[in-house]
Amino acid sequence: HDLSTFAIDEVDKMFREVDFDVKDIDKIIVVSGPGSFTGIRIGMTLAKVYAYCLNKEITTITSLDAMKESINYDGLIVPIIDARRGYVYGAIFDMNNNQVMEGQHIKLDTLKVACENFGDNYKFITNNSILVDSESYEPNILKIVKYSESKELVNPHGVNPIYLKKTEA
Repeated sequence: HDLSTFAIDEVDKMFREVDFDVKDIDKIIVVSGPGSFTGIRIGMTLAKVYAYCLNKEITTITSLDAMKESINYDGLIVPIIDARRGYVYGAIFDMNNNQVMEGQHIKLDTLKVACENFGDNYKFITNNSILVDSESYEPNILKIVKYSESKELVNPHGVNPIYLKKTEA
């Protein structure tokens, strides 16, 4: 399926399923990246259109923060997204959700070594099958919303994707 051809219908269907009028939205939280270039662009565009049409502001959250917020673990939390060719988008957070290593485009093996430098109490979270020993990412919407409550609201025109990988062109 081509995401852009059915995304608006899926959002509309979701609102109908929960019997919620789109006009009653307080604010919009959108994932700004990193991740699939096309997926991030489509999500950002939808959020901006809704925000503009409803005269609402937007709060952004990185995909790595959303992943970190969705897990409970008493150790280092290492969200990763497959970036292909042995690379991932990854970050390291301590058990208090403080960022220990900034999100970056990094070789998976290099990230594993960085984790080991902090000790042996860490857990990878991913929605890909790039690591056998990892926890599957299931978004915890309530925790993500709670995390986003204190984040700055921005005008929809000021929202831009986060690309951690340098362009190859």
